[in-house]
Amino acid sequence: MKKIKEIIVVEGRDDTKRIRLAVDADTIETNGSAINEETLAKIEHAQKKRGVIVFTDPDVSGEMIRKTISRRIPGVKHAFLNREEAKPTKKGSLGIEHASIETIQKALEGLYSERPESEPTINRLFLLNEGLMGRPHSKELRIKLGNELRIGYTNGKQLEKRLNMFGITQGKVEKALEKIRKEEAK
Repeated sequence: MKKIKEIIVVEGRDDTKRIRLAVDADTIETNGSAINEETLAKIEHAQKKRGVIVFTDPDVSGEMIRKTISRRIPGVKHAFLNREEAKPTKKGSLGIEHASIETIQKALEGLYSERPESEPTINRLFLLNEGLMGRPHSKELRIKLGNELRIGYTNGKQLEKRLNMFGITQGKVEKALEKIRKEEAK
């Protein structure tokens, strides 16, 4: 079983249990989206000592937690599941606890690190020209791109920010879109 050096931030106990079936790792649980000051202080300490991977559910609450941590603690890494990978087999809400072991391992191998504010790699005009913003089917294309790049779902403005935050180049986006369009043409 692969050992993860960084501490993985998850939402709850069930996420911790599932991750520990996939990898040897320590976790910090936020206990939901109302992340408190004490938990943020633990995450901040963990980032200084070992590094942190934020691995939250692909839903609104998970995104809120991810943004709160990113604003407070620079340099954290991010792992993502798409909505389909986190879907429960029966009723319930999306969550890491529903993902397969292989999917969790894949997400933890494809980490993204935040870059310090610098020259953007992507601009809004590029996103508009590629149909990722401002068109009737832009949302569906953004979902597919988020899945392909493993960066989660975003709206148009968030997509620009996330691509730049992770230093994803126009070339990488174009390559992913080419693959998506080939699959759509089949």
